[in-house]
Amino acid sequence: MNAPASFLQELVGSMSQGAAGNPTVAMIEAAFAHHALPWRYINMEVTPQDLGEAVRGARAMGFRGFNCSLPHKVTVIQHLDGLGESAAVMGAVNCVVRRGDQWIGENTDGKGFLRSLSTVTDPKGKSVVLFGAGGAARAIAVELALAGIRKLTLVNRSASRGQELYQLLRDKLNLDVELVVWEREFAVAAGTDIVVNATSIGLYDADARLNLDVSSLQPAMVVADVIGNPPRTRLIRDAQSRGCQALDGLGMLVNQGIVAVHYWTGIEPDAVVMRQALERALGL
Repeated sequence: MNAPASFLQELVGSMSQGAAGNPTVAMIEAAFAHHALPWRYINMEVTPQDLGEAVRGARAMGFRGFNCSLPHKVTVIQHLDGLGESAAVMGAVNCVVRRGDQWIGENTDGKGFLRSLSTVTDPKGKSVVLFGAGGAARAIAVELALAGIRKLTLVNRSASRGQELYQLLRDKLNLDVELVVWEREFAVAAGTDIVVNATSIGLYDADARLNLDVSSLQPAMVVADVIGNPPRTRLIRDAQSRGCQALDGLGMLVNQGIVAVHYWTGIEPDAVVMRQALERALGL
């Protein structure tokens, strides 16, 4: 029996718990449409207990890959055939790619940040201050280490969580890393090249403020925020007022999508088209 016409398209998807309203769908489908690809990006809500069956189903239906979000980024690994370099180091996957007959887990979080950062500076040999030690911070720190930064100062409120990332970076990647427990206003040291907020501070709150001595930001610094909504966070505005090169979180989100689309299709999608679609989806 011939397959129904709707299944002749290439399929990729997003597996998450509570998947409704994912703006990534609009961004990636805009890329497919712009490049005249007969592909669909399908949002699917998958519970933790059904994850294995969902992955097997995607394989059986010939999906070219899928994204996965919390709480699946770690547990999905047991259902895959292999991992990319950074995904193996950080032990988390958010993008799965079919290569031959194998499912390979990648992580585009840090790669998206790195591509955004590379539009203004090469991180190799740079000194970086990173706020946060959660999933986004972990992905960014690993990619920065693999890109050859000179030193990382890790600033986090939880000593135990910070210590976990500190040890991963030191032991697995031999990175020169310093852990600072964030108990008071933090002053960025002179000579720092890149400052990154990888916490959730600022999400949906344009006036939320990092416990940061803004006067320590110098014009030669690149200041980046992972927050995409709103894109002009308090940190971004403060950095611009100090004459710094500021990178908003939308750049990271768009470049995550670009990396994923490239993994799945082999093409380099149009970044402007994807950013415009993302901004519309976010109501910006």
